[in-house]
Amino acid sequence: MRRGGTGRNLRSAAILLGALLLWGCARETEAVPDDPAQYQVYYISKDETEIVASPYHLSREGEGAEEIVAELIDALQTVPEMLEYELPISGDAALIDHTLTGNVLTLNFAETYANLPPTTEILIRAAIVRTFTQVEGIDNVSFQIAGNPLTDARGEVIGNMTADLFIYNAGREINTYEKARLTLYFANETGRKLVPVYRTVVYNSNILMERVIVEQILLGPNLAGNDPVLLPTINPACGIINISLRDGICYVNLDENFLIETNAVSAEAAIYSIVNSLAELPEVSRVQISVQGDTSASFLDVMPLSTMYTRNLDIIETN
Repeated sequence: MRRGGTGRNLRSAAILLGALLLWGCARETEAVPDDPAQYQVYYISKDETEIVASPYHLSREGEGAEEIVAELIDALQTVPEMLEYELPISGDAALIDHTLTGNVLTLNFAETYANLPPTTEILIRAAIVRTFTQVEGIDNVSFQIAGNPLTDARGEVIGNMTADLFIYNAGREINTYEKARLTLYFANETGRKLVPVYRTVVYNSNILMERVIVEQILLGPNLAGNDPVLLPTINPACGIINISLRDGICYVNLDENFLIETNAVSAEAAIYSIVNSLAELPEVSRVQISVQGDTSASFLDVMPLSTMYTRNLDIIETN
């Protein structure tokens, strides 16, 4: 699971913890309603876009809440048979201890919990709260970090969480939505210079903004009345394999369709349409593009993919 203090997507946590609804996703297998020992244990999908329910049967029936909690904690930190799932209690989200007082289960995590990216942290909470609130007598789950209450991006205490905070709808992702104004770069009519396009989008805040930007570049420039003389820079058939951000470097992994030239746009304009657009984000200082994870080739035999590119202001058309 990606862990680390990049601080990206803080807006996601702020909106969620400001009490907007979450929509749960997952490939859920229904629990057996008449079996008191049958639970759903929630894990996280490998691409960290959803929580995934997996049926779990208690090892011993008739146990009290304390014993059930202990067994479910063990399940949440044990690698499931389906290896595409990730564990909610692992890595930076290491659990120190827990207490059960009345109907409130308090989970105390290590200090490293604060290093989790906001989207990952939201998914972890959703998986854990959904798992433990199935236990009879537990209505609320509270998180602590090294004995201190968990706070949101604004420093406000999150407090007790109920299952209702994480509304579960089979077949959907956990979603909150945000509106953002992007600065994207597309080619001018010569295909050799870039022109900024300002586009307002509403997007799923669980998706990295870097991915949203690349997706918008693939859609092309001619949306919502943009200047029709601008040219797409990337083959629209190109698919995104994955995008990640680490230490200020945005890694963009695309499929082989990226290598197909589009509209006679120069290789430089195509590369920098991605780089300059991503560099509009303050957390992105460099960009490396790969094809199927390979950086050994050169784009159109001109731009080596092994290079970590930085913003190029010279290629932007000036009036």
